[in-house]
Amino acid sequence: MKSDSVAVDVPAESSSAIKGKAPLLGLARDHTGSGGYKRGLSIFDFLLRLAAIVAALAAAATMGTSDETLPFFTQFLQFEASYDDLPTFQFFVVAIAIVAGYLVLSLPLSVVTIVRPLAVAPRLLLLVLDTAALALDTAAASAAAAIVYLAHNGNTNTNWLPICQQFGDFCQKTSGAVVSAFASVTFLAILVVISGVSLKRP
Repeated sequence: MKSDSVAVDVPAESSSAIKGKAPLLGLARDHTGSGGYKRGLSIFDFLLRLAAIVAALAAAATMGTSDETLPFFTQFLQFEASYDDLPTFQFFVVAIAIVAGYLVLSLPLSVVTIVRPLAVAPRLLLLVLDTAALALDTAAASAAAAIVYLAHNGNTNTNWLPICQQFGDFCQKTSGAVVSAFASVTFLAILVVISGVSLKRP
């Protein structure tokens, strides 16, 4: 008795098809590594925003409470120095308060970049807004630093006398506010760099 055998042909994958699958696997690994890298940058971004918020609030609060009245005065004359006597210091308080408010509002976007590290839109939005905040913060800090320098050293060409020998506490507070503002400028500059790097890296 003769048995019939049936041969089944199994098509073998060509070498080109096998080669075509390899890049897909490599690409998946690259995305996974890139996601972990960007998530780490996002966590660092979030922590820097908290530090910048503290620095900006400290600068605004210190400048906003800078006020000193000299102990000697008469009925018609009183020597007092306050931040609202100078428009530059008023601009400083308003600008730094705006920057601090923006940083607080940007925290949810920063959290989104942690949860979705490969999302491009939140990072791009943060980059644009961080750059604008950095420009405003730098302008306010630089303008206030110039006035603080004049308060400490004066200007002989214009006969502006230094006032910090008389208003020591006032100058100490304004100087501290400027230092805190430049600290927030530094944090914001790093945030801009982080956003740019995370967008550039594939």
